[in-house]
Amino acid sequence: MVAGGGASVVYADTISDLGFGHELANYGEYSGAPTLMETYNYARTIFSLMCRHKNEQGKILIIGGGIANFTDVAATFKGIQKALREYRDDLLENKISIWVRRAGPNYQEGLRNMRQTSDELGLNIHLYGPETHMTAVVPLALGLRDIHDYPEFDSVSDNRSMLAATSSSNSNNNDNSNNGHSNNNESTNDSSNIEETKLPSELEHVAEGHTHAVSDLTPDSRAIVYGLQTTAVQGMLDFDFMCKRSKPSVACMVFPFSGNHYTKLYWGTEETLIPVYTSIEEAVRKHPETTIMINFASFRSVYETVNDALNYSEQIKTIAIIAEGVPESQTRQIIRRAASLNVGIIGPATVGGIKPGCFRIGNTGGMLDNIIMSKLYRPGSVAYVSKSGGMSNELNNIISRNSNGVYEGVAIGGDRYPGSLFLDHILRYSDNPEVKLIVLLGEVGGVDEYAVCEALKSGRIRTPLISWVMGTCASIFPYEVQFGHAGAMARGNLETAAAKNQALKDSGAIVPSSFDSLGETIYRVYSDLVSKGIIIPKPEPPVPKIPMDYNWAKRLGLIRKPANFISSISDDRGDELSYAGMPISEAISEDIGVGGVLSLLWFRRRLPPYATKFIEMVLMVSADHGPAVSGAHNTIVAARAGKDLVSSLASGLLTIGPRFGGALDEAASMFMKAVDTGMDAPTFVKTMRQNNQLIMGIGHKIRTLQNPDMRVKLVKDYAKKYFPRTPVLDFALEVEQITTKKKSTLILNVDGCIAACFVDLLRNCGAFDKTEADELLNNGCLNGLFVAGRTIGFIGHFIDQKRLKQGLYRHPWDDISYQTDL
Repeated sequence: MVAGGGASVVYADTISDLGFGHELANYGEYSGAPTLMETYNYARTIFSLMCRHKNEQGKILIIGGGIANFTDVAATFKGIQKALREYRDDLLENKISIWVRRAGPNYQEGLRNMRQTSDELGLNIHLYGPETHMTAVVPLALGLRDIHDYPEFDSVSDNRSMLAATSSSNSNNNDNSNNGHSNNNESTNDSSNIEETKLPSELEHVAEGHTHAVSDLTPDSRAIVYGLQTTAVQGMLDFDFMCKRSKPSVACMVFPFSGNHYTKLYWGTEETLIPVYTSIEEAVRKHPETTIMINFASFRSVYETVNDALNYSEQIKTIAIIAEGVPESQTRQIIRRAASLNVGIIGPATVGGIKPGCFRIGNTGGMLDNIIMSKLYRPGSVAYVSKSGGMSNELNNIISRNSNGVYEGVAIGGDRYPGSLFLDHILRYSDNPEVKLIVLLGEVGGVDEYAVCEALKSGRIRTPLISWVMGTCASIFPYEVQFGHAGAMARGNLETAAAKNQALKDSGAIVPSSFDSLGETIYRVYSDLVSKGIIIPKPEPPVPKIPMDYNWAKRLGLIRKPANFISSISDDRGDELSYAGMPISEAISEDIGVGGVLSLLWFRRRLPPYATKFIEMVLMVSADHGPAVSGAHNTIVAARAGKDLVSSLASGLLTIGPRFGGALDEAASMFMKAVDTGMDAPTFVKTMRQNNQLIMGIGHKIRTLQNPDMRVKLVKDYAKKYFPRTPVLDFALEVEQITTKKKSTLILNVDGCIAACFVDLLRNCGAFDKTEADELLNNGCLNGLFVAGRTIGFIGHFIDQKRLKQGLYRHPWDDISYQTDL
């Protein structure tokens, strides 16, 4: 179970190269920052297949990957941990040992969490980080190496065998090198006595007279970034600041879908503004110092945007295309036009490239902690070129641990037709006196490596070259396999990894026996160059400090701060929205209704069904009371004035108060206070009269006991039938008997009835104690019910007026009493 297209090939290769290809049960990869559920479903599928048939010797699961650029390792591990808990018994029964090697953003937390899961479940899990060679877990899992020589991530010591999976004693026999020279003691670049490899006709022109298609990067190089990629740009600015550049490498951004503006980013600890334009033309014109465009456009827009940039080829000399999936016909047209204009292309399907201490394209090199770990803040002596972006991070790690570090590295992209070839970059490196060693990481599919062979044999490449072509595992499959990248598929014997590795070896390149021994090979060749004085190591500069992004530091648990807001009723951070801890899918499947949702969001409780039904009844009976009441009237007037729905609704809602709708809270307060103090109904009425106070919830314009309000009857009858107790409602009805003797319309109205019933509901449903219920009532939840219900009606009036196409309302003069002589 491997993360990354290139990494997945490397792990399968290593299993095959170690002679266990016949035991490989599956090939697959997951990448692109998968969600928890995506990782969980993938993991449980693998676990299910592994546990389907027993093997008495047990089985091995490798969870691997290179150093991720932006994927949160701890977040993806959560999906795997969930699947481990589900299949724990099956994994133990099938004697499955699990070997994990992972690195990238938040990998330390991910490995710690995996360790806790291992201890909790009693599973046999071995855990390694970037300090261990990427594929070392394969021979360890197969029992070919001593596990004691490879401390796990939480017990790391300085052990060279961890850095290069193959020990020095074995490596001399496993590649064609001897400290930078071929086995016949001739230079690696000497093509004599080497069997001729036939070069494909379309590549015959590249061996001689080849010019540099991609311009060299300098500390003064500046770029235009196409797309509003603030995270990538901030990463570039952090790298620039770390490398002590005088100016940010990003001059501006281009985003056609908003007007010209500035976006705020950080330059160290200080804020800076990066201009954003709507066109490439304006960006080029206003920033004549820019020579690079980093294109984050989607694969649908790449052709158009690159061709637009090529219109300014006198200034823009290098274009990096990040997107995957660009149609091959469009890519070939772009390549042809760029070549005619002498513009270099990196990509498509690339993470970009990096020149330590100088320039970084997009997200290359990963997070800042990986930049520090791989010492990419200062130049080394080793340059590399790779197809895979993920594997370029791994090369940064391997090279930094086995030499004085990276001078420059480029990922040309995994598509069938890359904009620049391996040779384009290798020749730049070979012509640069600062580069003392070159590393090439190719892959199955394509024929670009043969151009490198010709340049080696002709002597055009004068710098020692270590190369490895991934995909040697292809031979173990009974059919052609499409590996992780679009171009990673052999279309004939010439394109197989084995054929290309052999051709490179025959041409004088230093080819290890497998990727597994690449690190040790680099170490030996580098050490030989140092001993000969070709490389003179420099004193290590102080590790630069760079402020960590706040959100990332918080995720790592390094800082804390008080939150600006606190919410306890809902959570949208996980895979699924939840109300008071109840997933929305559960709320729907259990059919809790609007009343149930309201109870969760307002009261943080799952109320009994009769209570949620009552809430829905209240919303229904209070939804509307005709167009003449003040709230509906205001809504209608605003709608007829041409106002939008929200404005019209607000106009109606703002009338709700002590005289309209707001009587619910006051009625509840009066009735419950009287009940709590033991006051009887006659005393209550007398006291209110003496204090010259209106009894809220009592009185109607036309209704009487003989002509009752049907809404009051429905609410009252429901409460009497379903509520455990109704002491407040009973008191309100006793008050009604007294007040109606004075005047027949002084009945318990719908506001008073709902108020009394709701007090009884909260106090007696069993979900709250008296203190909690009274606090909810004092917080205004009763008026909230009226607002929620009446909103339904107000929206109805708005829609009705729009449907009827009613014009502006003007009140008639004859309905206004003009008293101008007061």
